[in-house]
This record gives sequence, structure tokens and C-alpha cells, in this order.
Amino acid sequence: MDNFMPKLLILSRQADLYLQAIQAANLPELEAVTTLSPNCELVFGEPTLIREILPALPALKWVQSTWAGVEPLLDPTLRRDYVLTNARGVFGPLMSEFVFGYLLLHERKILQRLEAQKLSKWDDTLTGTLRGKTIGLLGVGSIGAHLASTAKHFGMTVRGYTRESETSQQVDQYYHGADIFKFACELDCLVSILPNTTQTQQLVNSELISQLPSRALFINVGRGSAVDESALTQALETGKIAGAVLDVFEREPLPAEHPFWRTKNLFITSHTSAPSFPQEIADVFIENYHLYTAGQPLKYQVDFKKGY
Repeated sequence: MDNFMPKLLILSRQADLYLQAIQAANLPELEAVTTLSPNCELVFGEPTLIREILPALPALKWVQSTWAGVEPLLDPTLRRDYVLTNARGVFGPLMSEFVFGYLLLHERKILQRLEAQKLSKWDDTLTGTLRGKTIGLLGVGSIGAHLASTAKHFGMTVRGYTRESETSQQVDQYYHGADIFKFACELDCLVSILPNTTQTQQLVNSELISQLPSRALFINVGRGSAVDESALTQALETGKIAGAVLDVFEREPLPAEHPFWRTKNLFITSHTSAPSFPQEIADVFIENYHLYTAGQPLKYQVDFKKGY
């Protein structure tokens, strides 16, 4: 494009690392800055920081989020006259490590073995196995598809619950709408990867949890808003399900007085399941920048109405 020299504002607590990665890519005719300028056409950064400066960007055309979640920018009172893209395609492997690390911890009784070791006790009771078990994925986007692929590696049956899409070939059976109870029935593990939308709020409630067998493990790596926290607390305390691993919560950091801290059979991992590595996230921007300068549709566009 002749005389095309967009200005990019990098707005992140890791701005220096992102700037280094982008400069190393030698992107054609791009001026990258870390201080606000009203003629910035592009913004690359954290949604919470970007939200605060939207009114000061009259030339804005495209925002690339460094996060998968972009809730701070979805407020209907905010402007929507730009293209919004999020970070996808980089968190699937990290989420798989996290989810299947805890699944193996649970099935192979690793903590039980450790406790026996501390007592100098020979514990040769049989462990479980992932092979032959059924995993249910609440949401099968790019992360869910990667989890489905990893589940297949372990010989698991995969169910997927989505709004309508059925894009992953690794999912054995899809469920939609009112079939959510059929989806949950007899699952060995339920994993929520749901975004925060009006349709997903408290989807994991007492009614859904009641469909799970007592052996089931619940893992949430999506958004805390998808869970009725009081219903989950009760289910864990009464043994309705075997356990839960929670990485995300309605309120973060989780308040010290929250009952989750004292709930049995619950692991709290403090939103650490998929850390963002600057080079990987920068690569998402770099790929999209080439599309942008070529006048092509950008990858990972967010629908403001749908919320993802």
C-alpha cells in the first residue's frame, strides 16, 4: 500500500518485551510506540488498559488483544467502530498440560501415594486410568479442540457442548441447547472453557452438577462467571462429585473469606493455567499485521454482540 505507515500503540505491563518482539520481526512501514498518541491507528495490549484510553484514539481501526478474553472491551456503552481481535491458537497446548496434569494427578492417585510415602507405608492399591473414560468439554473453540485432541491421545471418549458449531473432528458427539443434561450424564470429567457471555453465566449450576456421577471431576479454565459457586461448594462438601480444579473465579483475586479456600476436594490455581508468553502473543499480532496491510480479513475477530 503506497504511503502506508500506521502507528501502533503497545499497551501492556510487558510492553517492552512486546516491542522487542515486534521490532525484531522487521514489519514493513510500522511505527511502534509505548506512549499514547491520538494518531495511533493500531493498538496491541491488555483489554483493561485499552478500555481506559479508547476515547483518546480518534484514528483507531484495529485492536489486537494480548488476552483470549476481551470482556473489558465488550461493554455496550463503549465504542465499537474498530476491528477487535483476540489471542487464539497459543493457549491450547498450555491448557492441555494443565487439564491433563490434574486429571492424571486424580486418576493415578499421586497425592495418595505421596501421603503413603510420608508414613513409610507401602500403598499398592490400584489406580484409575484415563483410557476409556469420558470427558465433556463445555465449549469447543480452539482451546477445546486442542483438549479434545489430547484426550484422544489418552484413549478417552470426548463429548462437546457448543452453541452450534461442530468443527473439531476429535469430538465423538456434540450436544446443543436443551441437551446439556444428556451431555453431562455419566461424564468422568467436565471441563469448562466457556467465555463470559449472558448465555454462559452460571451454566454450571446445581441442576447441571446433579447430572454428574459422584466420580466426576470438574475443571474450570474458562471464566468464573460460568459457575454457580455456592452450588459447587455444596456439591464438593456433600460428595456429590469427586473434586474440582478451579483456575478462574467470579471475583479475582479470590477473597480470603471465600468458602472455596476451605472447601474439601478442591484445588485453587489462581488463574495460572495458561500464562502468556510475549513472543507467542506477538506472533499473533505479526500474522494479523501482514493480513491488515494486505487488506485481508484478520484472524480471530471478536463479535461484539456474541462476546467471543
